[in-house]
Amino acid sequence: MIQLYNVSKVYDSGIPAVSDISIRIAKGEFVFLVGPSGAGKSTVTRLIFREQLPTTGQVFFRGKNVLRFGQRDILQLRRQIGMVFQDFRLLPRKTVFENVAFALEVIGRSRREIRERVPVALAQVGLQGKEEAFPDQLSGGEQQRVGVARAIVKKPLVILADEPTGNLDPDTSWELMGLFEQINRDGTTVLIATHAWDIVNRMRKRVIALENGRLVRDEEQGSYRHGA
Repeated sequence: MIQLYNVSKVYDSGIPAVSDISIRIAKGEFVFLVGPSGAGKSTVTRLIFREQLPTTGQVFFRGKNVLRFGQRDILQLRRQIGMVFQDFRLLPRKTVFENVAFALEVIGRSRREIRERVPVALAQVGLQGKEEAFPDQLSGGEQQRVGVARAIVKKPLVILADEPTGNLDPDTSWELMGLFEQINRDGTTVLIATHAWDIVNRMRKRVIALENGRLVRDEEQGSYRHGA
């Protein structure tokens, strides 16, 4: 489903973010992308989402080269990918319902479809009864659940989560991981960029490890550190 071939990304400052990495992620996989801060994890997610272009190499989504995409193709790509962010990125003046609905509005879904799909997504993440609340009335865990609902309401093929537990306490982090596991069991491919070693070690999913922008390890049922 997702392929990166010999991808390098060098920013204008001359600093390389990733260097000659090749990754293949199949439909339905659950993958942790790990490494310390600055390893290149966020860059990989941005390349997949077509927020950035590689300096060299190729990125494919469902067999199509995203480097050749026009604006319409990019919009179609992003309809098929749900993004979850560390800092939630909720709209402060919109309610929970409106925040999730916004993800459908920007891709042109009808009001009827929005009314039908938003409550389903909120129920999936356990936020029934919170529809009219504003972000500042929610806990950090609830705000991240809104972020997940916003990602899944599009019924994406892939969820990309960039440090989704970074601002959450341990108990809430585990609840969120359980939610991602359920989403994955329902057939959605999940890629989580994280440095939460305890979660990675306990869940034993596929682990792709980056270090200084280079791919240093790719193992099934892996750990945060080799041999852990």
